[in-house]
Amino acid sequence: MSADKDIDAWFAERGITVQDSRRLARAALEEAGLTRPGKTRLSEPKLPKAEELLAERFYRVCTATECQQVARASGREPLLVDPRSHCEHCGGSNNRRAEVAFLETCKRRGVNKVVVVGGSPAVREELEAKLGARLHLRMVDGTERRTGNQAQGDLEWGDLVLVWGATELHHKVSSHYTQPGSPHRHKVVHVVRRGVAALLEAGITHLER
Repeated sequence: MSADKDIDAWFAERGITVQDSRRLARAALEEAGLTRPGKTRLSEPKLPKAEELLAERFYRVCTATECQQVARASGREPLLVDPRSHCEHCGGSNNRRAEVAFLETCKRRGVNKVVVVGGSPAVREELEAKLGARLHLRMVDGTERRTGNQAQGDLEWGDLVLVWGATELHHKVSSHYTQPGSPHRHKVVHVVRRGVAALLEAGITHLER
């Protein structure tokens, strides 16, 4: 005899906890003949089909504006989920949402080469892992000596230069990139907040101007 699953509990495992979202998901299952009104459990053999149906019809999304926009553009019906970890766009992570948005903005604006000045070694590794497959990155250790010529080379090479002032960054290094009168000033963004999301959001704001 096959096992079955409580439908509301199965929904909850997928972040479908909001009343309206449950109603929409439930209606989809009933329309497909996988359950019927008043029934509270779903047989085990039907679960894969139910999962496939929901994935094809709905885009599970959190309340973040950017995620909502992506969901509406997906061609599927947005289905609000809670907790945010079930959001298909950001997975509940501000960093991930910022990474996706930054990559999309860079592509739209024709930005391929990005210089990041400052940040801890761990954060620089994270940026390489998350963005390195789509962008050419040049990471500058803000605690090590950097000559004016080296900085000039970075400024000429990069399409965007993010100077991360709130992190491990010596003034003698940052000043090479932020000095007034430089012909490359239009590429340079001085970021004053900590966190990967803040860094990338500053880059997005600059590129969207």
